[in-house]
Amino acid sequence: MIEIIDLHKSFGEHKVLTGINLTVPAGSTLVILGGSGSGKTVCMKHMIGLLKPDSGKVMVDGEDLVPFGPQELERVRRKFGMVFQFAALFDSMTVYENVSFPLREHLKMPEEQMREIVRSKLDIVGLKNVEEKYPADLSGGMRKRVGLARAIVLDPKIVLYDEPTTGLDPITTDYVDEMILEAKQKLGVTSVVISHDIASAFKVADNIAFLSQGVIVDQGHPSKLRHSQHPAVKVFLQTWFGKN
Repeated sequence: MIEIIDLHKSFGEHKVLTGINLTVPAGSTLVILGGSGSGKTVCMKHMIGLLKPDSGKVMVDGEDLVPFGPQELERVRRKFGMVFQFAALFDSMTVYENVSFPLREHLKMPEEQMREIVRSKLDIVGLKNVEEKYPADLSGGMRKRVGLARAIVLDPKIVLYDEPTTGLDPITTDYVDEMILEAKQKLGVTSVVISHDIASAFKVADNIAFLSQGVIVDQGHPSKLRHSQHPAVKVFLQTWFGKN
């Protein structure tokens, strides 16, 4: 579903990505793991065409995004849903208004049809009778689920999660991990998760790619990464597995 080939990106003199190679099979969950400032979010922005690389290819569902103009990128982006860090809901809007926002932006349909779609997406993420509540009325985990409902309201093929467990307590983090797993099982979507949360990554991932100094230094099934011999991976994982 996604293939990144020899991707390079610099900002001025600062080299952020120096030859990323990455494959995300359809229907799988890939976690891009790495420390703060390692380039994880920059990599994700290339996947959705928000950044143009200095060189390399970004293949999405068989198409290279790099040469695309605004209209072609808009078409490809319809294949994506995005779950932002801290959910990024509009505080002044109800849950219904938040989830229906992409429908209003991209489609024309009767209000009742829109309400039915929103209810069905909220049901998929395990929320009922919350349409008229505001984000401030919800727990952190519930806000994340509303964010996912909004991300899937246009039936995307791919869902991107940007640091979905940042700032959450352990119970809410577990709640969000289950949400990611359920989305894959119920919707069959391809998922890419940007994270530095080791426990979460090992719970939700089919594959993990470890990003360090601008390149993927190791990747594979979590059981493979657990025994990686790469120095950067070993040091990073020891912060968790060394205590457990």
